[in-house]
Amino acid sequence: MFENLSGKLESAFKTLKGQGTITEINVATTVKEIRRALISADVNFKVAKDVTDRIKEEALGRDVLISVKPGQLLVKIVQEELTKMMGGEKSTFAIQGDPAVILISGLQGSGKTTFSGKLANMLKKQGRQVLLTACDIYRPAAIDQLKVLGEQVGVEVYAEPENKNALQIANNAIKHAKATGKKIVIVDTAGRLAVDEQMMNEIEELKRVLKPTETLFVVDSMTGQDAVNTAKTFNERLDFSGVVLTKLDGDTRGGAALSIRTVVDKPIKFMSTGEKMEAIELFYPDRMASRILGMGDVVSLVEKAQQNFDEEETRKLNKKIRQNKFDFDDFLSQLEQIKKMGNIKDLLGMIPGMGKAMKGLDIDDDSFKPIESIIKSMTKAERANPDMIDGSRRKRIASGSGTSIQEVNNLMKQFGDMRKMMKTMNKMGGGKRALANLGGMRR
Repeated sequence: MFENLSGKLESAFKTLKGQGTITEINVATTVKEIRRALISADVNFKVAKDVTDRIKEEALGRDVLISVKPGQLLVKIVQEELTKMMGGEKSTFAIQGDPAVILISGLQGSGKTTFSGKLANMLKKQGRQVLLTACDIYRPAAIDQLKVLGEQVGVEVYAEPENKNALQIANNAIKHAKATGKKIVIVDTAGRLAVDEQMMNEIEELKRVLKPTETLFVVDSMTGQDAVNTAKTFNERLDFSGVVLTKLDGDTRGGAALSIRTVVDKPIKFMSTGEKMEAIELFYPDRMASRILGMGDVVSLVEKAQQNFDEEETRKLNKKIRQNKFDFDDFLSQLEQIKKMGNIKDLLGMIPGMGKAMKGLDIDDDSFKPIESIIKSMTKAERANPDMIDGSRRKRIASGSGTSIQEVNNLMKQFGDMRKMMKTMNKMGGGKRALANLGGMRR
């Protein structure tokens, strides 16, 4: 996410490395590079100019403490200004009414239908009763897609494939929601390849009649300034309540995320990465600014872990670790839990300093496949008792998993080292301290 922008901003800050003081000359040079980096990332030119003018003014107006280097101060100022540019604080998400109606809008291909499924999944996990509604009457595949997603996340989908009246379908869906006790209705609407009058009239009518508590505009982050211009057009007609940024795991330059809040004056409420139904997050401007500057986002990482790791399973696992009984089945279970948290490269990028270390590396969920294949090629007894895996068994496992003996040996060594570390931590009482710390974080 934002790899190119992060790299160029880092290069800009190098101008101040080794400088003892902030001067008008070295700040001007650095700010010029920051502006170039933003424009290169497809940030709106006026937005880039305004924010860099503020950065320059702020930098020259601050005294540098003896303990703070000029480069560090400028990074802090840039982080503050990027945060302001993206909205300052996390926006609220309104769910009111019986049922509450959430209207999803945007162009075709922006990820509306997938986001609808992700949002339904998120709300369901919060214990809410949700109904997905298929109101894209022009693209039959959209109805089928929504049904597949609904089945995947365990949420009912209301659809009338033969009906070509979107408003009628939506009204019938609300009646169905009331009859079945659903408290939230998510309405997935039609999109086009470009803005047209028929689509705008239809979505305007849906909003006027349904009176949704939230009208979200879904935008493909990879389309850069085109996305911002489309958002502006939609907002003039629809006056939506918030923006959803999708496909942030793709080859995005970041311009839409950084410009859209300022240009449209509407908050970014959600961000989405990848196709997994768990890959949805509330948008925090300060956390995004930290990620862009390569400072990581540990808070979001911890929140993702808490959402995706089952507490009862975690307690059982901690007990096995304390008893030194952690085996390959447990290891495989943990891999599955990690994969549910989202794109692996994005997760690693939330750890401070890891974004820079991973630059240029191709890391995805497929990276786990050789490990999973090796473990799944073991017998039940071998997974439960790794110490019994001798040379001949390793040869069989390598053959069965389509990997080399060296890869099997490497995994066995790494697993052995991990078990030794766990054993040492138990002797030192580390397991109990880790549990206590986790409890503290949850409070």
